[in-house]
Amino acid sequence: MSVTILAIESSCDDTSAAVIKDGILLSNIIAGQAIHELYGGVVPELASRAHQENIVPVVDAALKKAGVLPSEISAIAFTRGPGLLGSLMVGVSFAKGFAIAGNIPLIEVNHLNGHILSHFISEPDKDVRHPAFPHLSLLVSGGHTMIVKVNSHFDVEVLGRTIDDAAGEAFDKCAKVMSLPYPGGPVIDKLAKEGNAHAFTFAKPRIPDLGFSFSGLKTSFLYFLRDEIAKDPDFIEKEKNNLCASLQNTIIEILSEKILKAVNNTGIKTITLSGGVSANSGLRAHLTKLAEDNGLDMFLPEIRFTTDNAAMIGIAGYFKYLNKDFADLSIIPDADLRI
Repeated sequence: MSVTILAIESSCDDTSAAVIKDGILLSNIIAGQAIHELYGGVVPELASRAHQENIVPVVDAALKKAGVLPSEISAIAFTRGPGLLGSLMVGVSFAKGFAIAGNIPLIEVNHLNGHILSHFISEPDKDVRHPAFPHLSLLVSGGHTMIVKVNSHFDVEVLGRTIDDAAGEAFDKCAKVMSLPYPGGPVIDKLAKEGNAHAFTFAKPRIPDLGFSFSGLKTSFLYFLRDEIAKDPDFIEKEKNNLCASLQNTIIEILSEKILKAVNNTGIKTITLSGGVSANSGLRAHLTKLAEDNGLDMFLPEIRFTTDNAAMIGIAGYFKYLNKDFADLSIIPDADLRI
Protein backbone atom coordinates (compact mmCIF):
# COMPACT_ATOMS: atom_id res chain seq x y z
CA MET A 1 0.00 0.00 0.00
CA SER A 2 1.32 3.44 -0.94
CA VAL A 3 2.17 5.96 1.77
CA THR A 4 1.46 9.61 0.93
CA ILE A 5 2.63 12.26 3.38
CA LEU A 6 1.50 15.88 3.41
CA ALA A 7 4.13 17.95 5.22
CA ILE A 8 3.95 21.41 6.79
CA GLU A 9 6.93 23.62 7.69
CA SER A 10 6.35 26.92 9.53
CA SER A 11 9.22 27.28 11.97
CA CYS A 12 10.31 30.79 10.99
CA ASP A 13 9.27 33.05 8.10
CA ASP A 14 8.75 30.55 5.26
CA THR A 15 5.41 28.81 4.88
CA SER A 16 5.95 25.54 3.08
CA ALA A 17 3.95 22.44 2.16
CA ALA A 18 5.15 19.31 0.39
CA VAL A 19 3.79 15.97 -0.72
CA ILE A 20 5.93 12.83 -0.56
CA LYS A 21 4.68 9.48 -1.86
CA ASP A 22 6.62 6.35 -0.95
CA GLY A 23 9.70 8.47 -0.27
CA ILE A 24 9.45 10.32 -3.60
CA LEU A 25 8.96 14.10 -3.58
CA LEU A 26 5.99 15.16 -5.71
CA SER A 27 5.76 18.83 -4.72
CA ASN A 28 7.45 21.37 -2.48
CA ILE A 29 5.85 24.82 -2.32
CA ILE A 30 7.37 27.70 -0.34
CA ALA A 31 5.94 31.16 0.35
CA GLY A 32 8.48 33.63 1.71
CA GLN A 33 7.88 36.85 3.65
CA ALA A 34 9.69 39.84 2.12
CA ILE A 35 8.29 42.18 4.80
CA HIS A 36 11.14 41.29 7.18
CA GLU A 37 13.73 42.86 4.87
CA LEU A 38 12.42 46.26 5.98
CA TYR A 39 13.38 45.50 9.59
CA GLY A 40 16.73 43.80 9.04
CA GLY A 41 15.51 40.55 10.61
CA VAL A 42 12.45 38.40 11.21
CA VAL A 43 9.69 40.05 13.24
CA PRO A 44 7.89 37.16 15.04
CA GLU A 45 4.42 38.75 15.15
CA LEU A 46 4.50 39.62 11.46
CA ALA A 47 5.78 36.13 10.65
CA SER A 48 2.90 34.36 12.41
CA ARG A 49 0.32 36.60 10.75
CA ALA A 50 1.78 35.90 7.32
CA HIS A 51 1.73 32.14 8.01
CA GLN A 52 -2.00 32.38 8.71
CA GLU A 53 -2.53 34.06 5.35
CA ASN A 54 -0.25 31.71 3.41
CA ILE A 55 -0.83 28.24 4.78
CA VAL A 56 -4.12 27.36 3.04
CA PRO A 57 -3.09 28.51 -0.46
CA VAL A 58 0.35 26.91 -0.05
CA VAL A 59 -1.12 23.54 0.93
CA ASP A 60 -3.65 23.78 -1.89
CA ALA A 61 -0.84 24.48 -4.39
CA ALA A 62 1.23 21.56 -3.07
CA LEU A 63 -1.65 19.10 -3.41
CA LYS A 64 -2.53 20.29 -6.91
CA LYS A 65 1.07 20.16 -8.14
CA ALA A 66 1.41 16.64 -6.75
CA GLY A 67 -1.90 15.59 -8.33
CA VAL A 68 -3.08 14.29 -4.97
CA LEU A 69 -6.49 14.69 -3.35
CA PRO A 70 -6.83 15.40 0.38
CA SER A 71 -8.59 12.04 0.73
CA GLU A 72 -5.46 10.28 -0.56
CA ILE A 73 -3.19 11.57 2.21
CA SER A 74 -1.98 8.80 4.57
CA ALA A 75 -0.72 11.16 7.31
CA ILE A 76 0.21 14.78 7.88
CA ALA A 77 3.67 15.68 9.21
CA PHE A 78 4.46 19.04 10.75
CA THR A 79 7.36 20.90 12.33
CA ARG A 80 6.92 20.89 16.11
CA GLY A 81 10.08 22.90 16.80
CA PRO A 82 12.49 24.47 17.30
CA GLY A 83 11.51 27.86 15.91
CA LEU A 84 9.33 30.89 16.58
CA LEU A 85 6.44 29.90 18.82
CA GLY A 86 3.80 31.91 16.97
CA SER A 87 4.90 30.54 13.60
CA LEU A 88 4.99 26.97 14.89
CA MET A 89 1.48 27.32 16.34
CA VAL A 90 0.04 28.09 12.90
CA GLY A 91 1.54 24.95 11.38
CA VAL A 92 0.66 22.71 14.31
CA SER A 93 -2.94 23.98 14.43
CA PHE A 94 -3.41 23.47 10.70
CA ALA A 95 -1.97 19.95 10.89
CA LYS A 96 -4.28 19.02 13.75
CA GLY A 97 -7.33 20.31 11.87
CA PHE A 98 -6.33 18.45 8.71
CA ALA A 99 -5.74 15.24 10.67
CA ILE A 100 -9.13 15.46 12.37
CA ALA A 101 -10.96 16.27 9.14
CA GLY A 102 -9.33 13.39 7.25
CA ASN A 103 -9.19 10.97 10.21
CA ILE A 104 -5.50 10.38 9.50
CA PRO A 105 -2.41 10.12 11.73
CA LEU A 106 -0.46 13.14 12.92
CA ILE A 107 3.36 13.06 12.81
CA GLU A 108 5.58 15.52 14.68
CA VAL A 109 9.00 16.30 13.23
CA ASN A 110 11.99 18.03 14.80
CA HIS A 111 13.06 20.77 12.39
CA LEU A 112 16.73 19.86 12.89
CA ASN A 113 16.11 16.20 12.12
CA GLY A 114 14.41 17.40 8.96
CA HIS A 115 17.54 19.23 7.87
CA ILE A 116 19.66 16.14 8.57
CA LEU A 117 17.29 13.86 6.65
CA SER A 118 17.05 16.18 3.65
CA HIS A 119 19.75 13.99 2.08
CA PHE A 120 17.26 11.12 1.88
CA ILE A 121 14.76 12.93 -0.35
CA SER A 122 14.24 11.10 -3.64
CA GLU A 123 12.70 12.59 -6.77
CA PRO A 124 10.94 11.09 -9.82
CA ASP A 125 13.23 10.01 -12.66
CA LYS A 126 16.30 11.14 -10.76
CA ASP A 127 19.13 8.98 -9.46
CA VAL A 128 19.79 10.36 -5.98
CA ARG A 129 22.61 8.98 -3.84
CA HIS A 130 21.90 8.77 -0.11
CA PRO A 131 24.50 8.68 2.69
CA ALA A 132 25.24 5.45 4.51
CA PHE A 133 24.92 5.02 8.29
CA PRO A 134 26.63 5.99 10.44
CA HIS A 135 27.63 9.38 9.13
CA LEU A 136 28.50 12.80 10.50
CA SER A 137 26.18 15.72 9.83
CA LEU A 138 27.46 19.30 9.90
CA LEU A 139 24.26 21.28 10.46
CA VAL A 140 24.79 25.01 9.94
CA SER A 141 21.96 27.54 9.97
CA GLY A 142 20.95 30.91 11.32
CA GLY A 143 19.99 29.52 14.70
CA HIS A 144 22.02 26.32 14.97
CA THR A 145 25.54 25.07 14.39
CA MET A 146 26.32 21.50 15.40
CA ILE A 147 28.00 18.26 14.49
CA VAL A 148 25.75 15.22 14.79
CA LYS A 149 26.57 11.54 14.58
CA VAL A 150 23.71 9.94 12.64
CA ASN A 151 23.38 6.22 13.38
CA SER A 152 20.00 5.80 11.69
CA HIS A 153 17.14 8.00 10.54
CA PHE A 154 16.24 8.91 14.11
CA ASP A 155 19.10 7.61 16.23
CA VAL A 156 21.32 10.68 16.44
CA GLU A 157 23.94 11.95 18.87
CA VAL A 158 25.03 15.57 19.07
CA LEU A 159 28.83 15.60 19.31
CA GLY A 160 29.18 19.36 19.52
CA ARG A 161 27.11 22.51 19.23
CA THR A 162 27.57 26.26 19.49
CA ILE A 163 27.65 27.72 22.99
CA ASP A 164 26.41 31.12 21.79
CA ASP A 165 25.79 32.48 18.29
CA ALA A 166 25.38 30.20 15.30
CA ALA A 167 27.39 30.63 12.11
CA GLY A 168 24.38 32.05 10.30
CA GLU A 169 23.92 34.64 13.03
CA ALA A 170 27.55 35.68 12.66
CA PHE A 171 27.04 36.21 8.94
CA ASP A 172 23.84 38.23 9.41
CA LYS A 173 25.03 40.34 12.35
CA CYS A 174 28.33 41.22 10.69
CA ALA A 175 26.46 42.06 7.50
CA LYS A 176 24.22 44.41 9.46
CA VAL A 177 27.27 46.19 10.89
CA MET A 178 28.39 46.80 7.31
CA SER A 179 24.87 48.07 6.41
CA LEU A 180 24.32 45.19 3.99
CA PRO A 181 20.71 44.14 3.28
CA TYR A 182 18.98 41.28 5.13
CA PRO A 183 19.50 38.37 4.96
CA GLY A 184 23.19 39.12 5.10
CA GLY A 185 24.63 35.64 4.51
CA PRO A 186 23.89 35.43 0.77
CA VAL A 187 25.08 39.02 0.26
CA ILE A 188 28.40 38.30 1.98
CA ASP A 189 28.78 35.14 -0.11
CA LYS A 190 28.30 37.15 -3.31
CA LEU A 191 30.68 39.97 -2.36
CA ALA A 192 33.29 37.52 -1.06
CA LYS A 193 33.79 36.15 -4.57
CA GLU A 194 35.38 39.47 -5.55
CA GLY A 195 37.55 39.80 -2.43
CA ASN A 196 40.76 38.50 -0.90
CA ALA A 197 40.01 35.89 1.75
CA HIS A 198 43.32 36.61 3.48
CA ALA A 199 43.15 40.40 3.47
CA PHE A 200 42.20 40.60 7.16
CA THR A 201 42.48 38.34 10.19
CA PHE A 202 39.73 37.91 12.78
CA ALA A 203 39.53 36.01 16.05
CA LYS A 204 38.75 32.29 16.00
CA PRO A 205 37.52 31.34 19.51
CA ARG A 206 39.16 28.17 20.80
CA ILE A 207 36.37 25.99 22.15
CA PRO A 208 37.37 22.55 23.47
CA ASP A 209 36.29 19.30 21.85
CA LEU A 210 33.69 19.76 19.08
CA GLY A 211 31.89 22.83 20.40
CA PHE A 212 31.55 26.11 18.51
CA SER A 213 31.46 29.80 19.39
CA PHE A 214 30.91 32.71 17.02
CA SER A 215 30.25 35.60 19.40
CA GLY A 216 33.98 36.27 19.77
CA LEU A 217 34.38 36.44 16.00
CA LYS A 218 31.48 38.88 15.79
CA THR A 219 33.05 41.07 18.50
CA SER A 220 36.47 40.91 16.84
CA PHE A 221 34.91 41.99 13.55
CA LEU A 222 33.03 44.87 15.20
CA TYR A 223 36.09 46.22 17.02
CA PHE A 224 38.23 45.90 13.90
CA LEU A 225 35.74 47.99 11.92
CA ARG A 226 35.51 50.55 14.74
CA ASP A 227 39.27 51.07 14.74
CA GLU A 228 39.58 51.23 10.96
CA ILE A 229 36.63 53.61 10.52
CA ALA A 230 38.24 55.94 13.06
CA LYS A 231 41.18 56.20 10.67
CA ASP A 232 39.14 56.22 7.45
CA PRO A 233 35.35 56.81 7.53
CA ASP A 234 35.04 55.18 4.08
CA PHE A 235 36.90 52.02 5.09
CA ILE A 236 33.92 49.66 4.83
CA GLU A 237 32.91 50.86 1.39
CA LYS A 238 36.50 50.66 0.10
CA GLU A 239 37.17 47.21 1.57
CA LYS A 240 33.70 45.64 1.46
CA ASN A 241 34.67 42.72 -0.78
CA ASN A 242 37.81 41.94 1.21
CA LEU A 243 35.94 42.21 4.50
CA CYS A 244 33.29 39.77 3.30
CA ALA A 245 35.87 37.36 1.91
CA SER A 246 37.96 37.41 5.09
CA LEU A 247 34.95 37.02 7.37
CA GLN A 248 33.57 34.17 5.32
CA ASN A 249 36.94 32.44 5.21
CA THR A 250 37.26 32.64 9.00
CA ILE A 251 33.84 31.04 9.53
CA ILE A 252 34.62 28.33 6.97
CA GLU A 253 37.94 27.56 8.67
CA ILE A 254 36.23 27.19 12.06
CA LEU A 255 33.63 24.79 10.63
CA SER A 256 36.18 22.80 8.63
CA GLU A 257 38.59 22.36 11.53
CA LYS A 258 35.80 20.98 13.72
CA ILE A 259 34.35 18.54 11.19
CA LEU A 260 37.84 17.22 10.43
CA LYS A 261 38.42 16.77 14.16
CA ALA A 262 35.11 14.86 14.39
CA VAL A 263 36.26 12.59 11.56
CA ASN A 264 39.53 11.89 13.37
CA ASN A 265 37.73 11.28 16.68
CA THR A 266 35.11 8.89 15.31
CA GLY A 267 36.76 7.33 12.27
CA ILE A 268 33.57 8.07 10.30
CA LYS A 269 34.36 9.33 6.82
CA THR A 270 30.89 9.99 5.43
CA ILE A 271 29.86 13.62 5.92
CA THR A 272 26.63 15.48 5.17
CA LEU A 273 26.15 19.24 5.15
CA SER A 274 22.75 20.78 5.85
CA GLY A 275 20.98 23.94 7.02
CA GLY A 276 20.63 27.39 5.51
CA VAL A 277 24.36 28.17 5.55
CA SER A 278 25.00 25.02 3.49
CA ALA A 279 24.00 27.14 0.48
CA ASN A 280 27.17 29.22 0.93
CA SER A 281 29.30 28.68 -2.18
CA GLY A 282 32.59 29.20 -0.33
CA LEU A 283 31.72 26.59 2.29
CA ARG A 284 30.59 24.09 -0.34
CA ALA A 285 33.78 24.52 -2.35
CA HIS A 286 36.02 24.31 0.72
CA LEU A 287 34.35 21.14 2.05
CA THR A 288 34.50 19.53 -1.39
CA LYS A 289 38.27 20.14 -1.44
CA LEU A 290 38.56 18.96 2.18
CA ALA A 291 36.82 15.71 1.24
CA GLU A 292 39.11 15.16 -1.73
CA ASP A 293 42.23 15.77 0.34
CA ASN A 294 41.16 13.49 3.20
CA GLY A 295 39.35 10.67 1.41
CA LEU A 296 35.90 11.65 2.73
CA ASP A 297 32.52 10.88 1.16
CA MET A 298 30.90 14.32 1.18
CA PHE A 299 27.18 14.96 0.59
CA LEU A 300 26.12 18.51 -0.25
CA PRO A 301 22.38 19.28 -0.37
CA GLU A 302 20.65 20.75 -3.39
CA ILE A 303 20.35 24.51 -2.90
CA ARG A 304 16.54 24.33 -2.77
CA PHE A 305 16.75 21.96 0.19
CA THR A 306 19.13 24.13 2.21
CA THR A 307 16.59 26.69 3.43
CA ASP A 308 13.50 25.84 5.50
CA ASN A 309 11.24 23.65 3.37
CA ALA A 310 8.51 21.07 3.85
CA ALA A 311 10.21 18.43 1.71
CA MET A 312 12.65 17.68 4.53
CA ILE A 313 9.76 17.52 7.01
CA GLY A 314 7.95 15.18 4.64
CA ILE A 315 10.82 12.71 4.29
CA ALA A 316 11.26 12.65 8.08
CA GLY A 317 7.51 12.11 8.39
CA TYR A 318 7.65 9.28 5.87
CA PHE A 319 10.24 7.35 7.88
CA LYS A 320 8.29 7.99 11.08
CA TYR A 321 5.14 6.66 9.38
CA LEU A 322 6.97 3.44 8.50
CA ASN A 323 7.87 3.10 12.19
CA LYS A 324 4.27 3.87 13.23
CA ASP A 325 5.63 6.79 15.24
CA PHE A 326 2.55 9.00 15.50
CA ALA A 327 1.62 11.97 17.69
CA ASP A 328 -1.70 12.54 19.40
CA LEU A 329 -3.86 15.65 19.35
CA SER A 330 -2.50 16.85 22.70
CA ILE A 331 0.84 17.70 21.05
CA ILE A 332 1.95 21.32 21.33
CA PRO A 333 4.74 23.27 19.61
CA ASP A 334 8.09 23.52 21.35
CA ALA A 335 10.16 26.56 20.38
CA ASP A 336 13.27 25.14 22.09
CA LEU A 337 12.98 21.53 20.95
CA ARG A 338 16.38 19.82 20.90
CA ILE A 339 17.82 16.69 19.38
